[in-house]
Amino acid sequence: MVIDADATLVLAHSDAKQGAAGTYKHTFGFHPLLAYLDRGPAGGEPLAGLLRPGNAPAGGTDDLIELVDLALAQLPATGRPVLVRSDSAGASTQLAWHLRDDQVGFSLAMPIDAHVREAILAQPEPAWTPAIDADGQARDGAEVCELTGWIDLHTWPEDTRVLCRREDAHPGAQLRFSDHDGHRFQVFVTDQPDHDLARLELRHRQRARVEDRIRAAKATGLANLPFDRWRRNTVWLELVLAAQDLTVWAQALLLDGALAVAEPKTLRYRLFHTAGRIVRHARRTILRLQRSWPWAVELARAFARLRALPLRC
Repeated sequence: MVIDADATLVLAHSDAKQGAAGTYKHTFGFHPLLAYLDRGPAGGEPLAGLLRPGNAPAGGTDDLIELVDLALAQLPATGRPVLVRSDSAGASTQLAWHLRDDQVGFSLAMPIDAHVREAILAQPEPAWTPAIDADGQARDGAEVCELTGWIDLHTWPEDTRVLCRREDAHPGAQLRFSDHDGHRFQVFVTDQPDHDLARLELRHRQRARVEDRIRAAKATGLANLPFDRWRRNTVWLELVLAAQDLTVWAQALLLDGALAVAEPKTLRYRLFHTAGRIVRHARRTILRLQRSWPWAVELARAFARLRALPLRC
């Protein structure tokens, strides 16, 4: 089971909102932390959220540890291994040691400083292995190598590894001063023991799906925190995550095809806002849908699946 932790900005258009502050992007608002259970291409299940002021640091270790603990508490005790992924904001030894104490794996992006850059440029060409896409096919213009022996890791938990992906910049991309020979580099630390570097790098790269989860949260009500008091906006955040939970589980249990991975806006238009009429006949309650509605069959099938679900107390 994979947990993705990430921060996002929620803008506020009034300084009357308690906790709203300037952000690192020179905007004004809040900077909540969110954690999602990765469910592959399907919608991610929200596990926890922390409302924070706009000036809260993206890599606040104490906040990340609190978020991860809240997320882990939501998982059932199945005995399955758990992995926590984060961007470079979560690349702290304190978080890694905390996860190690909880017997949880980590895969954390690492900032590229001068020491890391020297290690990357020192790698001979045969050290680079082709990266792969989700279907297992080689990824054009992308390679992976391991830097573990070249980076000082004495403050990290035992068996921590460092991997790097280099990729050709897409046409028209503006290269940074740290890029070399037209390549973009991404580095991450992990304690996973897999020997397949390409598979390890793919698993970490799939952390990008958390951006889709956050976009869905904003389409479900997180785009704006409507209240002036901090505690009320905290409740609003929890309601948004609960609504996203219901949407994700409705898609997993009741829908298939394109609707099973559709965005909230699409679901609202096609299903949730469908016109219908309630009629009662012979002690039965019947929902009548417009026959010409393009997704009436999918909605009726979803209700049938809902009625067939086992009841649990």
